[in-house]
Amino acid sequence: MLPPQNLLAFILPVLYVSGGAYRLDILKQNSEPNEGNVRLFGSDSPSEGRVEVFHDGKWGTVCDDNWDITEAEVVCRQLNFPGAKSVVVGKDYGPASGPIWLDEITCEGREKELVSCRFSGWGITDCSHKEDVGVICERGSDLTTDDSTHSLDHSIGLSGDLGQIFDNGTACDFWIIFQTPSGNRKDDGTPEMTETTICAHKAILMLYPYFSASVEANNITIMVKKPCQPYLISFIRYLYTRKTDVTHSSAMCLHQLASDFGVKQLMEDIGRLFSKILPDDASFYSQVSLYKYAVESKDLVLEENCIQYLAWNFQNLTGSPVWASLPGELLRSLLVRSDLVVPDEYYLLQTLENWITTNADSLTSESQADLLRLVRFPMIPAEKLYELGSTSPLYKTHRDVYLDSVLKAYQFNVLLYNNQTKSQLGKESDDYKPRIYTSETWSIEIDPITKPSGSRRQNQYSSYEYRNRYGHYYPSPTSSPQNKQLITPLHNSLLFKNNMITWDVNVFKTQSDCSRYGVRCESIPAVRLARRNRYSSESSVVFRNRLLMICQNKYVAQIQGFKETMAYVISNITQVLAYPCPDHKYTYRFVVRPEYL
Repeated sequence: MLPPQNLLAFILPVLYVSGGAYRLDILKQNSEPNEGNVRLFGSDSPSEGRVEVFHDGKWGTVCDDNWDITEAEVVCRQLNFPGAKSVVVGKDYGPASGPIWLDEITCEGREKELVSCRFSGWGITDCSHKEDVGVICERGSDLTTDDSTHSLDHSIGLSGDLGQIFDNGTACDFWIIFQTPSGNRKDDGTPEMTETTICAHKAILMLYPYFSASVEANNITIMVKKPCQPYLISFIRYLYTRKTDVTHSSAMCLHQLASDFGVKQLMEDIGRLFSKILPDDASFYSQVSLYKYAVESKDLVLEENCIQYLAWNFQNLTGSPVWASLPGELLRSLLVRSDLVVPDEYYLLQTLENWITTNADSLTSESQADLLRLVRFPMIPAEKLYELGSTSPLYKTHRDVYLDSVLKAYQFNVLLYNNQTKSQLGKESDDYKPRIYTSETWSIEIDPITKPSGSRRQNQYSSYEYRNRYGHYYPSPTSSPQNKQLITPLHNSLLFKNNMITWDVNVFKTQSDCSRYGVRCESIPAVRLARRNRYSSESSVVFRNRLLMICQNKYVAQIQGFKETMAYVISNITQVLAYPCPDHKYTYRFVVRPEYL
């Protein structure tokens, strides 16, 4: 075996750092894309990015409608990654100027290429580029290849040797002096500092521009906060090995150090770990503080993670002690989302009005109006719109905003998208798209652990206390799946007020349950939300239904879309819940979401 000094000199020239891992990339001569090729675009990591597909001589994107881990698996396998880690929705991977090639795509999971899955047709879509889907793929430890690149990941083989070099301090030639204020002052009044000195190697640190480790320089002095002092050695050792142990107590400091020193992969990986601690604080102080930290550190992954959790658990947030002092920019980020979980849009308007009233002294009139314009007034029932003049505390102050918004809502309720109003309403506007409404009109809940009964079950989760007034339990044998019925309007517009749809709601715990209902289940547990009746007037209405998985009747841990009538609670071992549930004790809430195209 080579001595440490020679080993270091031997391996450094062949190292190339990409996305936080040592890689040796060998480019093929033929890099021209072929019809149906896919790529991940807009990320420094080769295993993450916006999904793009090559068709008709140009790259285009894929809409996130009906997209879940099954489709992500097909993409990642086509790119020769071992599997999919997660689906990314709403992340900005940079501008996408090409067409949206695929929409409403449905994969079985066994396809070798994404274009082998079912979809609406090339370029047939009702999406905009803000709905482009992204994925994060699993990265293998040995060999990764695709049509243009062979990549060798040597991090596992090298980490032990480089870690030994760091631990021994052999041939170290660069001193890192970390200074931390002790809290005391010297006789001359200047702050007293404590120092931690680490001897490292220029050859390693030259990979990180922040250290300014040049041939001439042999030391650097860096200020660091006192709480992070215990983790300095672990952080510098990570620069050698790409390995470190992260605990709850060290996560924030390691994340901050990674951000300060430009170690992007460590920063993003720790950012994903924060999802495990987001549900722990019912007061929401931790989640809001973490959001502020993410904004300050410019960690977009962590920022999105925090916003998504707050959006999915918005009603609990509005009842928390932190609601009144919620940052205005965070509230704006929540109001623009279609995955905001609320009983209905009128509830959202009321809570927003209360927040604005509480914070009126610190908000300009224009800022208040801008927030009110983010309410989707066309989604508010017509009878509630009629009452706004007398019930809204802000109606007189922002009369023009309310009048314009209510007029737009009345047009939508009465005329929808006919030829006279299409140009006025605008196809791209989110004002005419539903959020995730959990009121009794649009949703129903099933506790898969509780056996079906004819009595009304009291729901302990305040954010989901609504039960459909049309729903009832079917009497069935103990071994049968749980069943309910949900009756909803065809659409929330007045035009469809009397067109009611009956939905069968089922939870299948075994394959025999599926067989009993004549349903093919790819995995179990599985759930079904199936219609019984249809109307000729619904040609332009599509349903983008959702399944909410509520952990311990406390918080929404995951939201999934339905593929036709089916959704799978855990579809395969690569699926990662957005927010973990300690004992996997879930309640299922089925939400019907009609959208007029």
